[in-house]
Amino acid sequence: MLFNSIDFAIFLPIIFILYWSLKNKDLKYQNILLLIASYFFYSCWSWKFLFLLVFSTGLDYFTGLKIADADTKKAKRFWFWLSISVNLGFLGVFKYYNFFADSFAEALELLGVHVSPWTLSIILPVGISFYTFHGLSYVIDIYKNRIEPEKNFINYSVFVSFFPLLVAGPIERATHLLPQIKKKRTFDYTKAADGLRQILWGLFMKIVIANNCAKFADMIFDNSADYNGSTHILGAVFFTIQIYCDFSGYSNIALGTARLFGIELLRNFSFPYFSRDIAEFWRRWHISLSTWFRDYLYIPLGGSKGGTWKKIRNTFIIFLVSGFWHGANWTFIIWGLLNALYIMPSILFKTNRNNLDTVAQGRLFPSLKEIFSIVITFCLTVFAWIFFRAESVSDAWRYLSKIFSASTFSAPQISISTLGFVTVVLPILFFIIEWIGREEQHALAKLGLKWPRAIRYTLYYVIILSIFWFGGEEQQFIYFQF
Repeated sequence: MLFNSIDFAIFLPIIFILYWSLKNKDLKYQNILLLIASYFFYSCWSWKFLFLLVFSTGLDYFTGLKIADADTKKAKRFWFWLSISVNLGFLGVFKYYNFFADSFAEALELLGVHVSPWTLSIILPVGISFYTFHGLSYVIDIYKNRIEPEKNFINYSVFVSFFPLLVAGPIERATHLLPQIKKKRTFDYTKAADGLRQILWGLFMKIVIANNCAKFADMIFDNSADYNGSTHILGAVFFTIQIYCDFSGYSNIALGTARLFGIELLRNFSFPYFSRDIAEFWRRWHISLSTWFRDYLYIPLGGSKGGTWKKIRNTFIIFLVSGFWHGANWTFIIWGLLNALYIMPSILFKTNRNNLDTVAQGRLFPSLKEIFSIVITFCLTVFAWIFFRAESVSDAWRYLSKIFSASTFSAPQISISTLGFVTVVLPILFFIIEWIGREEQHALAKLGLKWPRAIRYTLYYVIILSIFWFGGEEQQFIYFQF
């Protein structure tokens, strides 16, 4: 069930009404309803993989209790590593087995040994990377004595499978979400209204901006041999806009939906394309994943403590793992490697904490220095996204070879009239609105709240009409494949 579908438009109001209509807003029954709704939501993708979600949930719930009750360190380690091994084992089989099998065969080919690898004909269960990381963080926190295990299975199951975040995040922590699930919730009109605005903006990002940019990004990337260098640059920029509006759009819908049920999820994006350096970009892009790797990988490896070599090593490890988390392809690993190289100067010169505030905070316009920094950071990001989008490393090199050729200095082979209003003017208006709202949780958080009601609601209606007018066919969110 897609957020941008008629099915979800019917599903959400029904669950919302039932949820707040329960007698005395009983917490127990609210959570049971959320769990049933979440399992139904997931079953709409493939009921066959629902057992995997339930098994993973039960495994971490059970091992969490065993870790806490263990009398010896040996027993504690046993239950901890059982959970970690099984979770990563499932992830490895479904997501990475074929990659390793093919890569091993290719390595043997270089040595003159021909083998035919045995691969699995299976599809990747949607959301497995996300709910696996929910469970891993829960078990690790118990093992490190940061939290007590949750004894109510329903509560824990809702934490893992809460439907707004189930298939594409944000990646939640038990320390943040479980207390909200266990606490009685009352309807808050202000939060619900803001949630609706966030859902509206998320739908606009996905349906109007991302989906329409995707048409030209796909056309250029899939037929790159037919276009010159300047058109390739255009395609990379379209994909850069697409992936942000697609994934941030999903996150906005997820966070807004959760607020309708009185729950606050972790923020996942904070206007990353207004970043002044790569370190700031990664504090603003896919925040829940970045902080997950920071807390559960970077810091345990030693973080920034120790000598320069350890800082470099740890930084490369988390970016390479982050790239690999996104998919079983060398393109993702190179994407991670590029970002590690980008951030390295700020690590070495200790400038990675320079831009902690919002750009041009309290001002309408940025300085020339800020504009220059934003443009440079954006261009580096666009370059890295080429590897992220390419089907293979060889495809990425061919794409880049066109960009670094003389044809880049000729006019793009797609005219402005062909691109049209929706892929030229609307993205510009979109980034203007994002810039105005960059100090808030989302672009529409406070935009127009002080305007006369008629004008404010006109803005909302225009956004709604644009969603229906430019919507077209339903398109899956990019991050469902991860």
